[in-house]
Amino acid sequence: MASKGFPLRRFLVFMGALVLLGAASPVTSTESSPGQRVSRITNAVAATGSFVAFVPSAGLTAKIDVLRIETLDELRLAGRDRGLALAAERAAAAKAAAAAAKAAAAAKAAAAAAAAASARVAAKPAVYVVRNHFWMPALGISRPVYFFPCWRTTPPANLVYRWGCAGRNNVYLLGHSYGVMKPLHDAYVSGRLRVGMVAVYADGRGRITRYRVTEWRVMLPTSVSWAAGALRVPSMTLQTCVGYLSRYRLDVRLVAF
Repeated sequence: MASKGFPLRRFLVFMGALVLLGAASPVTSTESSPGQRVSRITNAVAATGSFVAFVPSAGLTAKIDVLRIETLDELRLAGRDRGLALAAERAAAAKAAAAAAKAAAAAKAAAAAAAAASARVAAKPAVYVVRNHFWMPALGISRPVYFFPCWRTTPPANLVYRWGCAGRNNVYLLGHSYGVMKPLHDAYVSGRLRVGMVAVYADGRGRITRYRVTEWRVMLPTSVSWAAGALRVPSMTLQTCVGYLSRYRLDVRLVAF
């Protein structure tokens, strides 16, 4: 019975080898990638089942080892490429962070400079240029001044005018006694007008000149030489009306100081 079984055993071993070799033979064909070769070898081994235990194949084992080595090399290369990509990403992120920090520092410096400039501007006192204005603080007069040309024929309104017919060094200001020059009229009538009272005048260019009262006279409207004539030093003449029906002129002389 042993002799009869021997040919059968040899036949089974022979058939198992053929099956195994048939399953492994596609490994030697040309394939697109090591991953596909590993997949096909794995499928072949799974198809042979228990025949591998009885029919070991050195060639099959060698092929599997070669494929595994190739796969590990590809993984190493992929890992290296991934590491290079991560390093590049980190470098780009660091560069972007540095640029953002630089921009923030520049913005902060610009804001600080703007704040400092605003503070300097705010610290400067405001400067106002006043033109064509007359003040006499002791009498409470503060009035804008308008030009009254020498050729004008219409009567003056209730404004302070600078007369255009006055001589050199003579700022000639006139106004009605019932209106803009009433404080000057009342000071003369009441005896409060004093030598030394100060008046201030801003001309058309904004230049400020201070004057002091030196004397005054009451004259007829036809007597204009003393009030309107040229003077040796920078002076001012104030004119208003006085007396019954405003029949006289009150002319007050002031000298610059």
